[in-house]
Amino acid sequence: MDTMFECSKERLDDKIKTFSAFGATGNGGITRFALSEADIAARNEFKKRMAAIGAEVLTDDMANMYATLPGGDKSLPRIALGSHCDSVRNGGNYDGILGVIAAMEVLETVADKGIPHRNPLTAVIWTNEEGALYPPAMMSSGVICGKFDKGAMLASRGVSPEAEGKTFGEALAVSGFSGSREYRFNPTDYRAMLELHIEQGPVMEAENKQIGVVDGVVGMFNYRIRTRGQADHAGTTPMKFRRDALLAAASAIKWLHTELDKLPKDLVYTTGELKLHPNVHTVIPDEADFSLDVRHWDPAVLESALGIVKSIPKEFDRCSVSYSEAWSRKRCEFDPNLVNIVEKSAQALGYSYMRIHSGPGHDAQYVSDMLPTTMIFVPSKDGHSHCEEEFTSLDDAWAGINVALNTILSL
Repeated sequence: MDTMFECSKERLDDKIKTFSAFGATGNGGITRFALSEADIAARNEFKKRMAAIGAEVLTDDMANMYATLPGGDKSLPRIALGSHCDSVRNGGNYDGILGVIAAMEVLETVADKGIPHRNPLTAVIWTNEEGALYPPAMMSSGVICGKFDKGAMLASRGVSPEAEGKTFGEALAVSGFSGSREYRFNPTDYRAMLELHIEQGPVMEAENKQIGVVDGVVGMFNYRIRTRGQADHAGTTPMKFRRDALLAAASAIKWLHTELDKLPKDLVYTTGELKLHPNVHTVIPDEADFSLDVRHWDPAVLESALGIVKSIPKEFDRCSVSYSEAWSRKRCEFDPNLVNIVEKSAQALGYSYMRIHSGPGHDAQYVSDMLPTTMIFVPSKDGHSHCEEEFTSLDDAWAGINVALNTILSL
């Protein structure tokens, strides 16, 4: 790493501003669902800019896009860099798309400065990472990496009015980005992948670090807890006779918090979704169904947390309690060699950095089962993400992309 390179801060600023217009909400954020009109506009911008530097742009059968700049040795496999450009509803201008911008900027810097490189370099857009319109999350990388059945994913029906009742497969067919299976990311044609992403949390800012050297993604599980009681009239049923499923759900949540709080303090757990039946203001709920998302780096801690979930009392407030697994993911450890190269690049560039685990899942998590992979984090202002307040400064984004550029060149 005797010679270190930097990308163009002005060009980076232009990209951030340009892509923030695709799906802009008018309140500083974006709503850019996968394969929506806004997503297609962002993809076309990516294609136009990559073609302008001489990159070949191909699309696979799950709409993942690959823009490849030739290397000095055509026999060598590609080195990939990328992320996703779809968003949640009323999301921010950095989640996912900054990783795509980073990939573009790395390729443009190499092309613009004529930097010698042996391996072909590929900028990637992974389709439907958020799963906000067509669940599940990380859909297309999941299909490519053997985590999901393609037929089941094509049949995934949109969960918001914007989908107009279409399935993902139907949206894909009319998107203009339904490509060929032969262009899929694979361990023969690719050597490694790097994904730059915002942290989406407050740790790096609190520690005053510019670069997050990500060593893996924490393990996680998601369970559904259900309470069942009896629906009765809200005005005629005395309190002592009620079997209120919502009251029982509140008691269950309180019990879970009390017990989970006895585990290591860096365990995180969330109830982010609650469903009621019949969900009528004059009827006592007879069924409540809520989510419990639990995450930690240590599998033993997760196992203890799971034991707590499975030991939940079978009854609260005269209502029955049951549970079932929605999904789970084992801890993902990124390639140690790549992690070390990221760290050395940050050191050589003079940036402050820290080792960090990723709490959210990412496309890189699935790709890591296929070939060497790692991630770079940059700070999120006040830890905000998945909201319109999401922000990463130009200087922090620039620093992260410079680390990505030199990591790729080291490879």
